[in-house]
Amino acid sequence: MDLRKLKKLIDLVQESGIGEIEITEGEEKVRISRQSSAPAMIMASPGMQPMVAGAPAAPAAPAAPPQPVGHTLKSPMVGTFYRAPSPGSPPFVEIGQVVSKGQTLCIIEAMKLLNEIESDMAGTVKAILVENGQPVEYGQPLLLIE
Repeated sequence: MDLRKLKKLIDLVQESGIGEIEITEGEEKVRISRQSSAPAMIMASPGMQPMVAGAPAAPAAPAAPPQPVGHTLKSPMVGTFYRAPSPGSPPFVEIGQVVSKGQTLCIIEAMKLLNEIESDMAGTVKAILVENGQPVEYGQPLLLIE
């Protein structure tokens, strides 16, 4: 697709207030999306990199988020995560606390049943990755133990 056509499309999107436009010409496909605080985005199909109007091209691969170091305790079920046995009680564990294998670390409520989740290894709690009362999915990381 011609660069002049792309510039005209970007101007059209910016002036008209349209949130997004997608155009297909043969095998080429272009999507221009406008966001309230960001410049217009251009997404093109095979062989082209995403471009931001008025900015240099972005790198081909985004930087991967840093991977946590240590053992990740994952949720064995879908439910609601709780750090304490009851609302007024202190949490089972805190960051920096040493835990032993088999020690209760949290509760996951599933179908009105409270399931105690135990540590599968001894170590120190480095991070609690879920907020109290937050829904969790099967396999979702809950705590980081080192």
